[in-house]
Amino acid sequence: QVQLVESGGGLVQAGGSLGLSCEIRLSMHSLNSMGWYRQAPGKQRELVAAMRAAMSSGGATTYADSVKGRFTISRDNTRNMLYLQMNSVKPEDTAVYYCHVDQLLIGRTYDYWGQGTQVTVSS
Repeated sequence: QVQLVESGGGLVQAGGSLGLSCEIRLSMHSLNSMGWYRQAPGKQRELVAAMRAAMSSGGATTYADSVKGRFTISRDNTRNMLYLQMNSVKPEDTAVYYCHVDQLLIGRTYDYWGQGTQVTVSS
């Protein structure tokens, strides 16, 4: 059963903007953290941005140094959605982007990944 469904992505020119969305088919209240990762050809998957799920955390966020000031992670708990807004994109942002959440349930942690969506930035 697919728990995370991504949309968005595609081809964008350098300097442009693009938004990614992730529908989370899990209880948002059971989540520990949520975020976006990316994997470029020949490279390891890396964290792009993440945020704490608990409302008490104030939605604390973490960003990779390479995207700070350009990308913004956000969520809509009422719609069970996670977003990544990418501005001022660069060719090095080209990668497959994955939505990720981890769920804490009865003392165990479960990791879920989206299917991935391709983002290509042309120079």
